[in-house]
Amino acid sequence: MNISIVIPVFNERDSLPDLVDELVHNLSEYKTWEVIFIDDGSSDGSTEWLSKLCIESKNFKMIQFYRNYGKSAALREGFKAAAGEYIITMDADLQDDPAEIKNLITKLEEGWDLVSGWKKTRLDPLNKRLPSKLFNMVTRFMTGVKIHDFNCGLKGYRNSVVKSIDVYGGRHRYIPALAGQRKFKVTEIVVNHRSRKFGNTKYGGSRLFHGFFDLITILFLNRYNQQPLHLFGSFGIGFLSIGFFVECCVLYYKYWLGHPFSKHMALLTFGVMLIVIGIQFFSIGLLGELMARSSQDNENRIKQFHN
Repeated sequence: MNISIVIPVFNERDSLPDLVDELVHNLSEYKTWEVIFIDDGSSDGSTEWLSKLCIESKNFKMIQFYRNYGKSAALREGFKAAAGEYIITMDADLQDDPAEIKNLITKLEEGWDLVSGWKKTRLDPLNKRLPSKLFNMVTRFMTGVKIHDFNCGLKGYRNSVVKSIDVYGGRHRYIPALAGQRKFKVTEIVVNHRSRKFGNTKYGGSRLFHGFFDLITILFLNRYNQQPLHLFGSFGIGFLSIGFFVECCVLYYKYWLGHPFSKHMALLTFGVMLIVIGIQFFSIGLLGELMARSSQDNENRIKQFHN
């Protein structure tokens, strides 16, 4: 069995010796394995330490970025380099327990394509746990992938999954959703989560907002790219419905209660505005449908030309 461990690293020099010792201990039962560290522009000595490690042991490899590109870029390069039948991702801060590697592989061998870790008992401060719960709840609802922890660093994949998913920007948070959209079988297991031993977290509160923008991008590009009216039309129906309801309220005040329009002019204007916005969303959806149709026709002509 070939196993690849992909680990992004950004200024984790203090945690690396303990991490490597734990990895060697937990991977020793496997015949063929490799650990690929992606140095994401570290400046604390992590690069030099990893370089020395890779010279001393052929099981360890390093991909070096000369500046910080982010976790998605690091995982993308790690996935490209990974040769294992099973690929495990984890963070380098020791909060992900390498002892869970065996449990992830066992679950993959049951026939699953992607196994995500679930930090059910999470040893992080409240200001990290609450935004994470909100993020996971919204993502679970919007994508239809029923797991509890999309952003857990500990995940196990079949090679076919990581080779077919393009990860960039902030899309590493949504790899289970991307895999689910491609009809891969996705599940989760509860994993051990440990408190941070060295340094501070590299992630700020702004990632929550960035994450929701990435979610909208993923939903549009992967679900609605061929049917944009389905997305924009849904927003259009919502705005139109609310707008018509508001206008009906104004008419009720006017003809049933005898109030003059001037008394409810703000509400009347608000209803008209919502209706106009709804029509605009429908118009954008129709334009998107025309563009998608034109793009599809061009692709068909190109295919016919090559055939």
